[in-house]
Amino acid sequence: MKTLRISLVSVLLAMGLSTVLSGKVNKHKPWIETSYHGVISENTDTVLLDPPLVALDKDAPVPFAGEICAFKIHGQDAPFQAVVLNKTSGIGLLQAKSPIDCELQKEYTFIIQAYDCGSGPSGSGWKKSHKAVVHIQVNDVNEFPPAFREPMYHAAVTEGKIYDSILQVEATDQDCSPQYSQICNYDIVTPDTPFAIDRNGNIRNTEKLSYDRQQQYKIMVTAFDCGQKRATESVLVRIDVKPVCKPGWQGWNKRVDYEPGTGSKQLFPKMHLETCDEPLSSVRATVELQTSHIGKGCDRETYSEKSLQKLCGASSGSTDLLPAPSASTNWTASLLTDSGRDSDLIFRFDGRQAAKIPDQVVPQNLTDQFTIATWMKHGPSPGLRAEKETLLCNSDKTEMNRHHYALYVHNCRLVFLLRRDFTQVDTFRPAEFHWKLDQICDKEWHYYVINVEFPVVTLYVDGVTYEPYLVTDDWPIHPSQIDVQLTVGACWQGGEVTKPRFTQYFRGSLSGLTIRPGKIESQKVISCLQACKEGLDINSLESLGKGIKFHFNPAQSILVMEGDDLENMNMALKKVAYINSRQFPTPGIRRLRISTSVQCFGEDTCILVPDIEAVVMVLQPSEPRITITGTERLTQPAADLSGLAGLPLFQDLHIISTVTKNDVPSHSRGSGLSTVTKNDAPSHSRAHRPGVLEEIIHNLDYCDVLVMGEELNPGQESLHLDRSSLLGKHLDATNSTSGISIYGVDSMSNYEQVVRQVRYHNWHAAELSERKFRLTCSELNGRYTSNEFNLEVSVLHRSGAESHVNHMAVQPQYLQAVHHPVMAHSQSSTHNSAIPSAATVVIVMCITALVVTVVLGIYRIHVAHQRSSDSADRTKGGEMDWDDSALTITVNPMENIEEPQAADNEASEEEEEEEEEDEEEDEQDDDITSAESDDSDEEEARVPRGPQENKRRNQLEWDTTTLPY
Repeated sequence: MKTLRISLVSVLLAMGLSTVLSGKVNKHKPWIETSYHGVISENTDTVLLDPPLVALDKDAPVPFAGEICAFKIHGQDAPFQAVVLNKTSGIGLLQAKSPIDCELQKEYTFIIQAYDCGSGPSGSGWKKSHKAVVHIQVNDVNEFPPAFREPMYHAAVTEGKIYDSILQVEATDQDCSPQYSQICNYDIVTPDTPFAIDRNGNIRNTEKLSYDRQQQYKIMVTAFDCGQKRATESVLVRIDVKPVCKPGWQGWNKRVDYEPGTGSKQLFPKMHLETCDEPLSSVRATVELQTSHIGKGCDRETYSEKSLQKLCGASSGSTDLLPAPSASTNWTASLLTDSGRDSDLIFRFDGRQAAKIPDQVVPQNLTDQFTIATWMKHGPSPGLRAEKETLLCNSDKTEMNRHHYALYVHNCRLVFLLRRDFTQVDTFRPAEFHWKLDQICDKEWHYYVINVEFPVVTLYVDGVTYEPYLVTDDWPIHPSQIDVQLTVGACWQGGEVTKPRFTQYFRGSLSGLTIRPGKIESQKVISCLQACKEGLDINSLESLGKGIKFHFNPAQSILVMEGDDLENMNMALKKVAYINSRQFPTPGIRRLRISTSVQCFGEDTCILVPDIEAVVMVLQPSEPRITITGTERLTQPAADLSGLAGLPLFQDLHIISTVTKNDVPSHSRGSGLSTVTKNDAPSHSRAHRPGVLEEIIHNLDYCDVLVMGEELNPGQESLHLDRSSLLGKHLDATNSTSGISIYGVDSMSNYEQVVRQVRYHNWHAAELSERKFRLTCSELNGRYTSNEFNLEVSVLHRSGAESHVNHMAVQPQYLQAVHHPVMAHSQSSTHNSAIPSAATVVIVMCITALVVTVVLGIYRIHVAHQRSSDSADRTKGGEMDWDDSALTITVNPMENIEEPQAADNEASEEEEEEEEEDEEEDEQDDDITSAESDDSDEEEARVPRGPQENKRRNQLEWDTTTLPY
């Protein structure tokens, strides 16, 4: 049996061997796990599998059939490979073909199979295992820092609030794992800020913010991932602080500069109303221009009252009761004045000053028609019981205390008293007219005009008509022989008191108080007299928009606009402008105020819009320089002054006005020269001033011709101006012993024409040697004055040769070489050894007599020549006569010696013929010399004489100290 078993095993082995040999040996497939889980760290190639990669084969230990030769991976682009480490044990290794990047792919899943080595060395007949799933997870490495999504963050907050979150910043991380890709913390890098940030990036404020304290904050924020890796760059966060929404006007400037002469200028070109999103039904805005501090309430023409009346076409014949103090109007000299060059004369009454109007000035013929006009600024009366404050009063001068007519203020009421004289009808008549107006006590300037057409009395205040609210009747005044006294600032009480005195003093300011008897002024003239040259304006009325209503007050200082559309109102306010039509406006500020009321739907008032205040700054205008030019020295024969026509003083007068402009081209500045656009004047006089000298045209309001030295003697001399020269012009003139005043607002050319007609008469010109006059002109009531043009008139006295032979007038050029007494003296001194002293005296006397004779002959020839040229000069329209202002009267040193004087006269007659022949030959040369002398005299008139010139003139006279008597 044992032998049988051994033989059976042998048979089986032989059979198996034969089976292997025949290809039937590899009958089992390799075996692996059904699934694997692996982990690999990024940037490495080794995979840790669970369970490990091992393949088993039941054919083991049969060579080849029981061995594992390969692992194959099936999957699209799987970046892994499996390596057999030991064929017999079937252990394998899974690894990456290249370093794995977690950011590209975090996980991989693929199929793996194990292969045995087959049935033989050739590898044929191999078997593969079943498919196993491999899932590999890539472990992340913290290689990327956090980065913010935005380059900068911006938010706006309203002041005064605490916010839970103002804004949220956000950072990201490119790492793939939650640990390294998530942001775990944010931090504010900027120190000392009123902000905090949480781990989610929400920024909040830790205290209330103030717009006034700081309007913007800039903070830097950084981030950390969960691996505590910090962001490379911090991010900027800008937080704007907005003020709490307050309704009001925005986009306006507190100051607007106004350049004179530029017309109207927009005041609020960018202004709009902020309503904080409230639904509005209507908006009403009031724009007020406040100019009470300028002159008499605004920028008016500052000419005299009479000039303004002429300009406005007022009736003539008015009497100015408050003129500027002067020699002829001295009753206002004691009054307080509060005036500047930019306004008319203003008289300030403090309750202690008053003025009596002279009887010759008071209008005596007040009829049923007359006008009283004045500017007045008045405030409430002090004290509990206000007394009457009299502006104008006509009362009894003595014995009684009757008020014939008066204008006064009482308890902020204006009262006009008018008591008529007694007539045949002894009945009550209207006597007191009362007006109660706010303007009377508002401390502002107003223009009051009372037109009397008895029994109707009408009051105009700033051109607006007001009827009296109360009229009181009274008995007429019985006739008497008592004189009356007209006063301003108080009422005169001449009777019923122990001592006459003023009473009912006025407290306030007055200007331009006038009475015009016989006529009343029209409303057109009244409006012109009080017209303001500055005010508010609207540019482009047609583009205001629909639904916009607007209204100006008469002075155009208040503008009211109303509309139901906010956008249209904004556009309308942008068109509001300031305008000043004066050529030379008063510089300084003008205050602006805008008050606004807003209504909402269903509510009376929903929001309150605060008033805004701004200023218009009127810049200094280019000041004109008024220049008077002409001949400054006249030398005329006495006959011309005593003739019927008189002597025209200013025949070649010229008046020009220039301003200096600052807009100078660069080359002009470099050259330092100025130019004149008209009537070219010497540029060297202003070469040191920058700018361009430009002539301008404007009006003048007076020119005064003043007599220098003693006043005119009415008995023998006068200044005359033909009244016909004033016709067709807005000019008038007054004449006195001190000169002529031409006044009125008119052009410079008209003033030139009139001043050229001023003539000087002197009926005793033989007793006169010279007269001096001064001419000055003004614009705007003395605001701009001209230079003082001085004119000197020298009287030429002619006489025959037989009289006053020892007094001669010789032109300077004839005397320059005449120093014979000195020469004779010097010659005698040099030849003293040869000539005795007695002979020297005789020679000197002879030479002196000869010189006097020659000079006298020259003078006679010149007088004859002058007489022939006088008539020709008169035919040329009054050209200037021979100017001998520089002549020197020389005393004959032989005056006290009678016989030599007679001899001199005979010798001069004999030698005169010889000198005449010589003069005829040299006549042409003398004419040229005379012309040159005239030019030099004119130049002397322009240039003041210096010490050298005076010295030269003194040297031309005879030096009697060297004569050897």
